[in-house]
Amino acid sequence: MSKPLFSEFPPVSAKAFKQKIQYDLDGAEYNETLVWNAPEGISVKPFYHRQETQVLPIPGQPENWSCVEEIFILKPQTAAATASRALTKGAEAIYFKADNTFDSAQLFAHLPQESLVLYFNFSFLDVSFCETLMAQAAAKGFTVYLNQDILGNLARSGNWYTTQKEDHQALEKLFLNGKNDNVIGVDVSLYHNAGATVIQELAYALSHLNEYFNHYGETLKNQKVTFKVALSSNYFFEIAKLRALRLLVATLAREYGLQENCHILAVPGKRDKTLFDYNTNLLRTTTEVMSGILGGANAICNIAYDAVYHKTNDFGQRIARNQLLILKNESHFDNTTNPADGTYYIENLTKQFAEKALALFKEIEAGGGFVNQLIEGKIQKKIKEAAAKEQKAFDDQQKILVGTNAYVNSIDKMNDELELYPFVKINPRKTLLEPIIPKRLAEQLEQKRLKDE
Repeated sequence: MSKPLFSEFPPVSAKAFKQKIQYDLDGAEYNETLVWNAPEGISVKPFYHRQETQVLPIPGQPENWSCVEEIFILKPQTAAATASRALTKGAEAIYFKADNTFDSAQLFAHLPQESLVLYFNFSFLDVSFCETLMAQAAAKGFTVYLNQDILGNLARSGNWYTTQKEDHQALEKLFLNGKNDNVIGVDVSLYHNAGATVIQELAYALSHLNEYFNHYGETLKNQKVTFKVALSSNYFFEIAKLRALRLLVATLAREYGLQENCHILAVPGKRDKTLFDYNTNLLRTTTEVMSGILGGANAICNIAYDAVYHKTNDFGQRIARNQLLILKNESHFDNTTNPADGTYYIENLTKQFAEKALALFKEIEAGGGFVNQLIEGKIQKKIKEAAAKEQKAFDDQQKILVGTNAYVNSIDKMNDELELYPFVKINPRKTLLEPIIPKRLAEQLEQKRLKDE
């Protein structure tokens, strides 16, 4: 019994594997037949071998992950009641979103008195409000991730909250005086949902972060930056993307002498979600949150299968929550730390993603940095180009969304189901720069189908 498993089998080299494959191809060209060229510029081989794999130590990988529920705040007491119910049904942390200031004391007063983890996403920047909120949360013993991202707001809206100088001063006041080590966030999901490639997402995230590091320097020494990352259904690529992000952040932070570990909140992306045959969104979100877990996210916030067209509802939220609970409690996705470590394919993808993203990051910095390239429209142009290629692949049925551009149920009707407008809405306004606009792949096709109903 002490004999090593499979010891009677001689090891097979990578060269021998390839020779056998080429023999079996019976004259067909190896690269043309079996090597897949991804849009990211990555060549995916038919097999990976230990001899060709460098195992990368990924810094900051969490020992466990938490199930997060998203709740929008209209009335603080109502939001607290919704959060309390979610916590009793398996949610482990809450992600609050708000468009306006609210009575934070009332919100916290109606939350369970326990060590809660709370994420916030505000579409405003109000120093006094945030300082009060952080102080109240600390008094309750809550852990708060504030996710203040002035550059993300610039990219999304095309404007600063006030001015570049005032926004930076306000953010600095928050992380210096707020006594909270989790003030700054980097919203990478915007780039993903607008159609950026994996390499672009990683490079823009790094350049985005570098703007903060470069501006604030050592005053950020106590800050752990939170990254909100959106995931697609490209299962292994998304696992590798999160691992590469940790590598890149640690590499950059090391240069500044800042904290090398980051905090990752992963969410399913919206770009591949569909209006028609909407139940297929359940399959998409399941593989996407699995990628987030295996890639090493600290927290996973799932979205409802009907979020494209329905207002938030108990059933959709329950299903989204239960997807995470099944993965954690029945599929035991919380029993192994860093399960992707040492897997040849993922290790190779991680290395290639990190190297290519670092090269693009250096190009951006040589071109004046992230903010300058946003103002010049270069970032927007590159994302549009990548999005157009992906859109063409979808339109040509090279990229398949089941139920939408393949295996279509022609009797599926949706006009009477719409509670939300499911397409891009653009409100003309004066902006400093062109905003980055998220858009789903299926929108044009869905608009035609709705018109034809």
